Amino acid sequence: MITFILNQQLVQTDEPAGMVLLDFIRYKMHLMGTKAGCREGDCGACTVLEGYLENNEVRYKSIVSCLTPLGNVQGKHIVTIEGLQKDKMSPVQQAMIDNAATQCGFCTPGFVMSLTAHSLSPEISTPEKVISSISGNICRCTGYKSIEHAAGDIAAMLTEKDQKDPLSWLIKEAFLPEYFRHIANRLKQIKEINPERLSGKPVGGGTDLFVQQADALVGAELYFLKEDRVQADTCAIDIEIENGVCRIDGTATATDIMNHLILQHYFPGLKDYFKLISSEPVRNMGTIAGNIVNASPIADLVIFFLAVDATVHLKTMTGRIRNVSLRKFYTGYKQLVLQPDEKITHISFVLPNKGVFNFEKVSKRQHLDIASVNSAMLLVLEGDVIQNVHLSAGGVFAMPFYAEKTVDFLTGKRLTPKLIIEAAAVLTSEIAPISDIRGSKAYKSLLLRQLFFAHFVKMVPTLFTPEILFSKIMAS
Repeated sequence: MITFILNQQLVQTDEPAGMVLLDFIRYKMHLMGTKAGCREGDCGACTVLEGYLENNEVRYKSIVSCLTPLGNVQGKHIVTIEGLQKDKMSPVQQAMIDNAATQCGFCTPGFVMSLTAHSLSPEISTPEKVISSISGNICRCTGYKSIEHAAGDIAAMLTEKDQKDPLSWLIKEAFLPEYFRHIANRLKQIKEINPERLSGKPVGGGTDLFVQQADALVGAELYFLKEDRVQADTCAIDIEIENGVCRIDGTATATDIMNHLILQHYFPGLKDYFKLISSEPVRNMGTIAGNIVNASPIADLVIFFLAVDATVHLKTMTGRIRNVSLRKFYTGYKQLVLQPDEKITHISFVLPNKGVFNFEKVSKRQHLDIASVNSAMLLVLEGDVIQNVHLSAGGVFAMPFYAEKTVDFLTGKRLTPKLIIEAAAVLTSEIAPISDIRGSKAYKSLLLRQLFFAHFVKMVPTLFTPEILFSKIMAS
């Protein structure tokens, strides 16, 4: 029995835990405002709010219901467009109307839910942040400018939000209906209804798994990693930092990581990097463990954490623990050292106190796209000597690639343009890209070489400029 609150209604259902939330909402609860579009998390027409308890308060985020299995909404508050104001338009809906930001209307509920999720964010609103909140919503009709105008109006209204008591302000201003006041207490009463599931196929956020196997998973036995936190009376994700080591729980999402203030200190470009990784609703769902286990050769999170030389911590259902370097975790295309009875509990890495870090990604679209090639680098210098370096790349090998030969070539040498050009030759000699829809073998090789140069231009701008590298390349 899966128990959660859908809008105002307490739901207890014995539908399969692998059924996606979208189908349950539309075809079991007959709430047709949530639209079925791409079913791959791309279009945003099925966007809903997910509320979860954290420190006795309900936190809300946008999610795509087409990739959310019912098992992952245990103990949550799910809000559809029908769960907002019914007797009148909410300010978000009215802003869309006033700016002619809807035409056919198919995508509109998704936009409204994403914008409402932003209104619930603890961040101080700006037009840029409002627009960022709808990064996962696609509209074929409006040309987006009218939606941008609506976003500007919403941002202006939210500047008045009471930061000390935002929920009361949002209810008073009709962004949310009155019943939201009581959701925290109602969620607390749910928790002891269901026992833990300790067997079955492990499921994290579902953003990879349910794109690939949604139909097959409906009737499968599944083990939901996030359910542990519901049973433990919290849905908070652990990102712990102690003695210079960062520990990230396997169920941490991309959003959890990118919004972590201490990690932002060590990786100043973190938010910009992660905005290249999918859309906001998918970042709100996709987990670090899922990204690792999916084993995509262009997995953005894996490429990022390879460059900090992360360790993967594994545990069996019987309690046996094993630690594996992330760079040794893959043995071939979609092949892992992970054993059938193991799951990822967390990853860990040493924070780069002295180093500089950079992440690069090139895809056919700048945002919301799979990389043609991505790459990350951590560089530690002592004077002008490379004390330590880690370099990773995606899209150039059968698995996420750690450039061991290039790292060995660079370590201990004095950093000069000549060295970088020689290292680029080593790098291109150890990769094995293939031609596919995202580019030819020659294109990917050249692209990685250029991203390798881009790392140094951004990390050591006093020594490297595009002009200097270009002149040295031409001279060589």
